[in-house]
Amino acid sequence: MTGHGSRDHGAAGGSTRHVPVLMAEALDALAIRPGGRYLDGTFGAGGYSRELLAREPNVTLLALDRDPTAITGGAGLVAEANGRLTLSQACFGDLAKEARLFKMIPLDGVVLDIGVSSMQIDEAERGFSFRFDGPLDMRMGRDGQSAADLVNEAEEGLLANIFYHYGEERRSRGVARAIVEARRKAPLTTTKQLAELVASIVWVEPGGAHPATRVFQALRIAVNDELGELVRALHAAEEALGEGGRLAVVTFHSLEDRIVKQFLATRSGRAPAASRHAPATTAPVATFSLVTRGAVAPSEEEMRSNPRARSAKLRAAQRTAAPARAPEPELTALAGVPSPQPRRRS
Repeated sequence: MTGHGSRDHGAAGGSTRHVPVLMAEALDALAIRPGGRYLDGTFGAGGYSRELLAREPNVTLLALDRDPTAITGGAGLVAEANGRLTLSQACFGDLAKEARLFKMIPLDGVVLDIGVSSMQIDEAERGFSFRFDGPLDMRMGRDGQSAADLVNEAEEGLLANIFYHYGEERRSRGVARAIVEARRKAPLTTTKQLAELVASIVWVEPGGAHPATRVFQALRIAVNDELGELVRALHAAEEALGEGGRLAVVTFHSLEDRIVKQFLATRSGRAPAASRHAPATTAPVATFSLVTRGAVAPSEEEMRSNPRARSAKLRAAQRTAAPARAPEPELTALAGVPSPQPRRRS
């Protein structure tokens, strides 16, 4: 999964310059140490990695990206770093395994910039954008189930839930019904086909986002299991960070931020909610202490210069000496598509 701030216009299909969001704030939150070992879980075009290496000449950095194109494109930065940077094609949910593989345990810091990169959006053949007509793909890692597979094979109820939960599309059931009807005649295989179909169902205000924006966002999240990867990455960071190591996460979607917020709240010692009639419970030993109190938003200046920053939020925390805890089912549940179907009129 790549990131660096293309959430809004990425879904809408706009071609925009690749600009990292909240980069200075995220790297400040890491409190980079001389000689430290760091991991950039969302390499993308290398913006975060380049800046991290420039801030402290004696750190070593492992950067991950599931997209082979991003790894190939980072070869120049690897050469410039003169042995301080290692790139690995991997999902950031596997960051603990990758850190062990490259002998980077314990880590002094992990930075995650969640989302889809403008480079992916601008390649028509990747199928992320309806601005270009291309194959309905959307796979960040170029393997596994594509968006076309999902659209043409999933049951109507599942499609409706994906559009509603991951895209907050109020016409989710109508769109899902139209897709099922259309695919009976012929498979939907291109971004243009799907965008035109959705536009025939979803109405937007003049000058608003393209009608297919939310549906394309939802499909991309589902195809790449983006929220599941985020949950796995948070637990992996807890496992891989040493005492005093820091985690900084930049999100662009309310579901992503909710997952990060809940993870850090429970890991920083908040007692689980309980009935007043039940016996008192004791909060588990904290594995993180909060560095940011609440979410850090971009400055007005950054939002003016980069519209994609509008929905960005940064949360950061510091690892304690407590052992990592087992994953919590409640957090994993946030990443999935809920059941039953949304009860809304289409």
